[in-house]
Amino acid sequence: MEMPTVPEFYAGRNIFVTGATGFLGKVLIEKLLRCCPDINGIYMLMRPKRGHTVAERLKDLVESKIFEKLKTTSPNYGEKLHAIAGDIMEPDLGISQSDAEFLANEISVVFHSAATIRFDEPLRVAVTMNLLAVRAMINLCKTFKQLDAFIHVSTAYANCDRTHIEETVYDPPVDPQKIIDALEWMDDETVEQLTPGLIKPKPNTYTYTKQLAESLLLNEGKGLPLAIVRPSIVTASWQEPMPGWIDNLNGPSGMYIAAGKGLLKSVLCDSDAVADIIPVDMPTNMLILVGWYTATHKPREVLVYHSTTGTVNPFTWGQMETVVNSYFKKYPYDDCFRRPNVSLTSNDWLHNYWMFVSHMIPAYVTDLAFRLAGKKPRMVKTYNKMHRSLSTLNFFTLRTWEWTYKNIDCLKKALSEEDKKIFYYDPRLIHWPSYIENYCNGTRIYILNETLTNVPAARAHIRKLRNIRYVFNTVVIVALWRFLVARTDIARNLWMFIMTLVYKFVRMTHITSTR
Repeated sequence: MEMPTVPEFYAGRNIFVTGATGFLGKVLIEKLLRCCPDINGIYMLMRPKRGHTVAERLKDLVESKIFEKLKTTSPNYGEKLHAIAGDIMEPDLGISQSDAEFLANEISVVFHSAATIRFDEPLRVAVTMNLLAVRAMINLCKTFKQLDAFIHVSTAYANCDRTHIEETVYDPPVDPQKIIDALEWMDDETVEQLTPGLIKPKPNTYTYTKQLAESLLLNEGKGLPLAIVRPSIVTASWQEPMPGWIDNLNGPSGMYIAAGKGLLKSVLCDSDAVADIIPVDMPTNMLILVGWYTATHKPREVLVYHSTTGTVNPFTWGQMETVVNSYFKKYPYDDCFRRPNVSLTSNDWLHNYWMFVSHMIPAYVTDLAFRLAGKKPRMVKTYNKMHRSLSTLNFFTLRTWEWTYKNIDCLKKALSEEDKKIFYYDPRLIHWPSYIENYCNGTRIYILNETLTNVPAARAHIRKLRNIRYVFNTVVIVALWRFLVARTDIARNLWMFIMTLVYKFVRMTHITSTR
């Protein structure tokens, strides 16, 4: 029997999405509405947040800039978006009985992407959001009468203690239920003390709980049409909804802004290690395709799909450094703290030295100036926060991984040529320098709300910072001369020796060039 195309499959269906207000969730919803226009409705788990009700958050989502294309092609797209009040931190996801009954009768495809992505999240919180919420989703989906696909968003780093990762759910270091039981009787202080030993060799609670969640899905989700998608570091869009679209500071985004503003000067990183970043539109398309494939082909086992780039289109952190520094020299941000220029080093001692010299000394000097001007000091606090954030990335910036793609190859064979074009997912198509420039530009436009029209003024500011640095360096040299060379016989003799060598070299060069 001829399989329906992807848009045909989703036509008339009701979809349930968790994590809809997150970065990946927003792009998923936009793509479904735009490229599967006959979809019946998308129901999104939402909770009140920061004084905003669920209805207010739904209104904010509908009016988001990400839907600019839809506003012209499908102005009534908002009618297909519906909020389901709930919270993954609550028992049974905090969903009311009436909403649960509605979902059980109407939903046929589920995308579960809600999770905490903070690497330094306390273990208790990470287990609740990344593990117990998955169990609640499994129990909820077991009540769905016409469920055709349940797609779980994991991470390519769920097994980051391995260097070669296959499309399989590996045995966890401990039964997930044992961790859940232990957290019920341990107090927070005990949990904090035991966490490093419990999660070892994982670098953080995020990757640890994500691996446990995969095992839980496999064991407790038997009978459900399950599939797992593992994206690597999800970054700004490549093409859709618009090049460079980004709405958060996670991953490289925060690094780009800190580097572009002249705050970040040194990063602990292996220049030759592969930066396995994946533009958000690619795992989004893969989620939609995997939902279609799971429902139409009905695999006999839970299939895992990797959405990564390092194995098929590698791009190193060193190459990224070159592109980023080049971009910010040509198109600096507004009101830079210092001239943008970041360097990478894999040497701990050297990195700590540059953090002290290039980060903390300027921070303390600036805060002193703030105090003298009657302003509140903030630079030391900013740098301490930035250093804590960067330290959580060290494990990933110093290593390289390889992933397999057999299941993606099977998926590719099942797709029509038109679906391959609309729901592109192959990272080999990416030209990294162009993508990184669009990414940096996206942080400017969508996060900092700056425009390229201010670049001439920004360049003038950079020139001013350069002149200030030249004056500062001159003052330092004069001070060293006055207090060191002019007062010490050894330093003076060393200075004269160096100047003599320079004079002889210049003279020799002059004689050689005149012959």
